Amino acid sequence: MEEMSRRSLLELEALMKKKLLAAGLPEAAASETAAHLTFADACGIHSHGAVRMDYYAERLVKGGITLEPNMSFEKTGAATGIFHGDNGMGHYVCNEAIAIAIHLAKEAGIAAVGIEQTSHSGTMAYYVKQAAEADLVAIAMCQSDPMAVPFGGTENYFGTNPIAFAAPRANHPPVVFDMATTVQAWGKILDARSKKQQIPDTWAVDEHGLPTTDPYAVQGLLPIAGAKGYGLMMMVDILAGSMLGLAFGKQVTSMYADLTEKRRLGQFLLVIDPSRFTDTKTFKQSIDQMVTELHAIPPVEGQSQVYYPGEISQIHFEKAQQEGVMIPKAIIDYLESETLHFDRYGSQDSFAK
Repeated sequence: MEEMSRRSLLELEALMKKKLLAAGLPEAAASETAAHLTFADACGIHSHGAVRMDYYAERLVKGGITLEPNMSFEKTGAATGIFHGDNGMGHYVCNEAIAIAIHLAKEAGIAAVGIEQTSHSGTMAYYVKQAAEADLVAIAMCQSDPMAVPFGGTENYFGTNPIAFAAPRANHPPVVFDMATTVQAWGKILDARSKKQQIPDTWAVDEHGLPTTDPYAVQGLLPIAGAKGYGLMMMVDILAGSMLGLAFGKQVTSMYADLTEKRRLGQFLLVIDPSRFTDTKTFKQSIDQMVTELHAIPPVEGQSQVYYPGEISQIHFEKAQQEGVMIPKAIIDYLESETLHFDRYGSQDSFAK
């Protein structure tokens, strides 16, 4: 088991920002990216937190991310538009785009915004939560490189293609739900590697198509709920890829193959103003009532409580505000060192091998 180190959220964020600045990212983008990654670790989504820093730094240094992107928003209708990210740091690009989508939804009642030409953008929960904090409902999704075996197939085609949803709740933080359309996101495999842990045999298959518990043997991720998850992967790929005129399916660029090339990824945001359909106060109270009723359901043996989808992440987040987070010591050592990156991700396949 990997040795762990506890850090406050402020300490962790400062360490990551310093490394991003050293890798060439400008102040605003470095600050936003570090805040995003810290949020992920605080929520217990370690697959999208500090574990990614070495990869990001290597890609930044090698030119695979535009350091100072020429970003712009092209309004294509009363409630639609495309945010051009110029392949900047995904966390920074998509944070700019969600701000525009929130403004547009307030103005038009709904906003459908496509983000084109971006890089890996972290956890979708970060973006939809901002919309819910503005009393809006939001859905976000993005494409990723082909890592998932189609239902009934033997070769990877779609990515983990995550989907996130958020809605405001009366007197409490928003309800936020974020999921990959695979049983687990690729980052969960990276997290297991960093902690020297095995993975459940229901997550992935090896090169022979057989279930594996070795995170280093993974050659294909499995869709959630079989054919249903497979269908959701397709939906995300169409909305965040094909509909934006971007690469799709197995044509989506690899995370690791060439770190000197831009990834040109897509993301899709749908933000809705519930006040155009019902009274906002009543709506938020209904969400709170839903949570209360879920909490009141007797749990099965071995479980302490029924939670709403995504609630565990909120519990982690609130705890981390007080106690900080546990990060593998090897990652902390790297962040505190003068090393920019370990030059280990370039020219590898989708599974960093």
